[in-house]
Amino acid sequence: MNFGDPTHPDESARIVDRALDAGINMIDVADVYAGGESERILGAALAANGHRDRAVVATKVGMPRTADEPDRWHRREHIVTSCEQSLKNLQTDRIDLYQLHRPSFGAVPQEETLAAFDELVRSGKVLHIGCSTHPAWMVMEAIALSEREGFASYETEQPPYNLLDRRIENELLPLCRKYGIGVLPWSPLGGGILAGRYDAGIPDDARAARRPQVKDRLTERAVAVARKLRALAVDCQLTVSQLALLWCKDQPGITAPIIGPRTIEQLEDALGVLDGVLDDSTRAACDELVPPGNAVADFHNTASWMRTRISS
Repeated sequence: MNFGDPTHPDESARIVDRALDAGINMIDVADVYAGGESERILGAALAANGHRDRAVVATKVGMPRTADEPDRWHRREHIVTSCEQSLKNLQTDRIDLYQLHRPSFGAVPQEETLAAFDELVRSGKVLHIGCSTHPAWMVMEAIALSEREGFASYETEQPPYNLLDRRIENELLPLCRKYGIGVLPWSPLGGGILAGRYDAGIPDDARAARRPQVKDRLTERAVAVARKLRALAVDCQLTVSQLALLWCKDQPGITAPIIGPRTIEQLEDALGVLDGVLDDSTRAACDELVPPGNAVADFHNTASWMRTRISS
């Protein structure tokens, strides 16, 4: 998401090169990130380094962009058209993982959306499909519909998940574990909260200063948890951001957390946990900070279906 907003294309390309060299093999963008610029930057970076085939390229479609016509973004016409544009932006002949960015609860039945995805898979333009920030019941319904209709089926779900918001542990994670759905959490560092970004207020260049939905997640309880996590990280000889990422990576049912480095230095910090393992005593200490299934900040605040209010 940072590619192009605010990270410059040259720095973004360095991040891509370093990530691939370090063993990261999946890069996730979306058609709405920076107005399509994130896709274009990634496509240019992979074309320049010649490593397209080393990367699992994932992008997303279906995020409503205006207040009116909320369901048009989930219809076949938009999905197919957006896929063509994403292929062009990414300078590739196929999208390895194409994901529905948000669910539709209005006039568009899941059958129509799944049929469009199935069409793209059959054409070879998309290899695998997934969804993002869906309630567990909709993921289950989609699995059942795909089985009934013979459609390509969702293979991944991309939910918000970090130590500050553990609510997917209640229903979504058990569902995904039972049906073999890969889980690719976004915001494992809590939008920078768990990296200590907001310990002394909101910096002018922080996401919370630019994006209201990020600022809404910045509760006093969340900042307090981050400060306590820092003490645990010192004991583990890790940075606080490394411990937060390691915790997410090693939770049961998690396939691969999605990091969003703004700089090459942030990427280097994250690479420090690639081979790390969270020990039982540290896991238990983290559970004391935020018990399983609970939340002290609302990372589902861009999802209309999640109604829980998180107090500050």
